[in-house]
Amino acid sequence: MPALLRPALTAFGVACLLSAASLASSGTAFAQAKQAAPAPQAAPAQAPSLKQIALTDKQLDGVLAAQKDMDAITEKLPENTAPDQKVIGQLDGVAKKNGFAGYDDYNNVVDNISLVLGGFDPATKKYVGTEAVIKAQIAQIQGDKKMPAKDKKEALDELNEALKTPAPQVENKANIDLVGKYYDKLVAALGDDQN
Repeated sequence: MPALLRPALTAFGVACLLSAASLASSGTAFAQAKQAAPAPQAAPAQAPSLKQIALTDKQLDGVLAAQKDMDAITEKLPENTAPDQKVIGQLDGVAKKNGFAGYDDYNNVVDNISLVLGGFDPATKKYVGTEAVIKAQIAQIQGDKKMPAKDKKEALDELNEALKTPAPQVENKANIDLVGKYYDKLVAALGDDQN
């Protein structure tokens, strides 16, 4: 989803997106990091904080049902361009059709899902926390002998920057089990979407 459609993300967002991308992609670690690299972000002090909520099965089903329509709308948008009112109206309509109060509500649910997904180990599909996932990605990139040095440095810089600002703790621990229940579906739906 183009970065301008999503709220500005703090370092936890980078970590979540990097993790979600690594879960969904079978390519190299750098491809995973590049796939998830968001557009330039506002300084963390300017980024809105995540309003954590207790997720429900209905919300996760709604996100999964809405994703195809959301992708169809956002894929047509030029890179790094703010959506116009017509596009925002379309996104709002898709969100409402799938049980959300509007596009902002949908985004908040996706952000809560991403926060939790960012802490899942892609190999074991178990929640280990965002820091552990990022450290594993760093080790994977450092061990990649085929990655060009410039690309490796860029990917490692992004991951190390994400480590500097710890992700918020998941306040609603039941979200971990719920996201785990939908893990494969969520990664398939959201993982490829996080460019």
